[in-house]
Amino acid sequence: MWKNSNGWFFTAVLAVVSLAVVSCGTKKAALDGTAVSGGRSDVVERAVVDANELKGKVLAAQTDADCMSSKIRFTLSSGQKDLSVSGSLRMKRDEVIRIQLTAFGLMEVGRLEFTKDYVLLMDRMNKEYIKAGYADVGFLRANGLDFYTLQALFWNRLFIPGRQTVDRSALDCFAVAFQDASAAPCLTLERGGMEYLWTVDKASGRITSVDMTYSGTPSAKTTVRCAYDGFEPLGDKQFPTDITLTLKSTALKGADGVAVNIAIDKPEADGDWETFTSVSGKYKQVSVEELMKRLMKL
Repeated sequence: MWKNSNGWFFTAVLAVVSLAVVSCGTKKAALDGTAVSGGRSDVVERAVVDANELKGKVLAAQTDADCMSSKIRFTLSSGQKDLSVSGSLRMKRDEVIRIQLTAFGLMEVGRLEFTKDYVLLMDRMNKEYIKAGYADVGFLRANGLDFYTLQALFWNRLFIPGRQTVDRSALDCFAVAFQDASAAPCLTLERGGMEYLWTVDKASGRITSVDMTYSGTPSAKTTVRCAYDGFEPLGDKQFPTDITLTLKSTALKGADGVAVNIAIDKPEADGDWETFTSVSGKYKQVSVEELMKRLMKL
């Protein structure tokens, strides 16, 4: 059972790394100072000020903790297939993201580790692992998607593909938009064939979701949404304790409608743990291509 479930687990997480998704879904009004109608300079200037204030608020709301450690409840859903296990999420900024899954809360059955140089997936039950560099995956390489993009998703932060961080000087890369007068504001970004959209809480500046869209061909479209909820203190800022990833794709058989929920229990800024995983010689390395062939048969 676990071997089959492990395939679904990797499908969902791979989607987060390789992603792409949808914008708000309705026509948006730009607030970058260049597309405000009416012809009044004071209206244009106010729109620019509002947009810049919002961008600054979003940047200021992001947690500045360097480490995070917590027990989690990991739930994967796809049609009639469901998997819910306990585990842990551990992160060190600019170094590693690690998810460990345990059966019955006792035995580790799977581990997924993202570092700056590679992705490591370990199947503890079957003594197999996958280790691949980001540059080894053509789609990721072509679109500038790497560890720092994924890190921003897990840390509830803004990102620009190909850049390590987003500071105040990079905020001009983002546009601000509203679906309508009463809707939450959004920050948008386009890079290559991908579109990104961050929905934010106007009062706090916290990111409540990020949508990503990629259309490889007219018939192959991938959509991923990462939604955040249940914010609790981590350091001096707030951190989401409920993260839900939802994937829709016509490019991968069986991937449509896959959802992953990570329920985080009392996050702590704890970095007192081994940073990187060493793989035992008892494990057999398998290729990404081999795993993908298995997924196509699920």
